Amino acid sequence: MEKIEPKHQNLANFKVGSLPTLFYIPNFITENDQTLLLNNINGAPSSKWKLLKNRRLQNWGGVVHEKGLLPQALPPWLTNFTQKICEESGLFPSPINHVLINEYQPNQGIMPHQDGPSYFPVVAILSLGSPVVMDFTPHARLKLDSQEVIDNESDGETIETGKEMWLDDHHPFSIILMPRSLLIFKDKAYSDYLHGIKDCAVHGYDGAVNEIEALKHNESDRRLFGSEEVVETIGKDEYKNISRTSNRISLTCRLVPKVHKNLFRF
Repeated sequence: MEKIEPKHQNLANFKVGSLPTLFYIPNFITENDQTLLLNNINGAPSSKWKLLKNRRLQNWGGVVHEKGLLPQALPPWLTNFTQKICEESGLFPSPINHVLINEYQPNQGIMPHQDGPSYFPVVAILSLGSPVVMDFTPHARLKLDSQEVIDNESDGETIETGKEMWLDDHHPFSIILMPRSLLIFKDKAYSDYLHGIKDCAVHGYDGAVNEIEALKHNESDRRLFGSEEVVETIGKDEYKNISRTSNRISLTCRLVPKVHKNLFRF
């Protein structure tokens, strides 16, 4: 196993977007680390996979119940990376104890959702394989009427706009998740937004909050994928696309604060 050395001591350097606690760390792990993880994930028994409608997943760390976690120890090949996330982010009050591993085929995504109340309100997502765009949408409770009446300052009249409007400067945004990158978010990004991935093989990334940071590393990722075109930039903003031509695997790493050894002793 390749030894993992701390590389990102100052998390503030990796803040992206307008929210104060949304962090994107490119190349968080090495290519060898990615191969190690993929070998362990793909080498797991077939019974470890749970088949869902639009993806399949592995559950590590135990069963999350409404009153806490019925724990199972994470395997060493996972704890090596979860410890690195904890140590370098400083955002988890105790070690990560639950990891969901999702596998997405090129045309598969996940509907916009918010993580459940059983988790400590921080999530770290490690991306492997194909790049993807994740969309963040403010919670419905923060949305104003789509026909909100606004003042027209030029003549004092009022006009109606069909543009979506949100409370307290909330607004939808997207983020590019390149292979071997780590996304961490908490606070408003965790509680006020839903996050999801579109069910399509081509994702547009124009305006993504981390476009510059992600594309800095595109050349190295092209070498990783051989001749495959990882991210397309065709000159005009409307043609900024990601082509998902291979599977993506994500590791969603979280902390369940309440741990129970026996379901019947709540």
